Amino acid sequence: MLTVTAIFEIHRVLSNTIWLFYLAIAIWGLLRAIRGMSVDGSYFGAIAVIQIVLILQSILGAVLYVGGGRPDRQLVHYLYAAFGVVFIPGLFAYLKGDDSNRAQWIYALAALFMFGVILRITGTA
Repeated sequence: MLTVTAIFEIHRVLSNTIWLFYLAIAIWGLLRAIRGMSVDGSYFGAIAVIQIVLILQSILGAVLYVGGGRPDRQLVHYLYAAFGVVFIPGLFAYLKGDDSNRAQWIYALAALFMFGVILRITGTA
């Protein structure tokens, strides 16, 4: 069984993974958009992977909360985390599966925005 300390360490390491991954898919998406490419299955797959990791991160955060681990600025941390979980899926729903070059620009800029949001979440912990 994992201890609270181990769960906290996994939560901390995953936060670094998430912002690095968002930065990578933002750069990749911008390069694709500049080249006039549309969104393909590989890019959607990368977005799905980061969403799964973000949900796992949220579950670990909930376990830490129940175990007594609270960030310094609780409410802001939880609000940013909730936003992070719903933003990209909400964008996908808004775009209704659009895979045009325009959508590639939107997803790339959204990933860049999420990179900043994740850094802010880390700063509020």
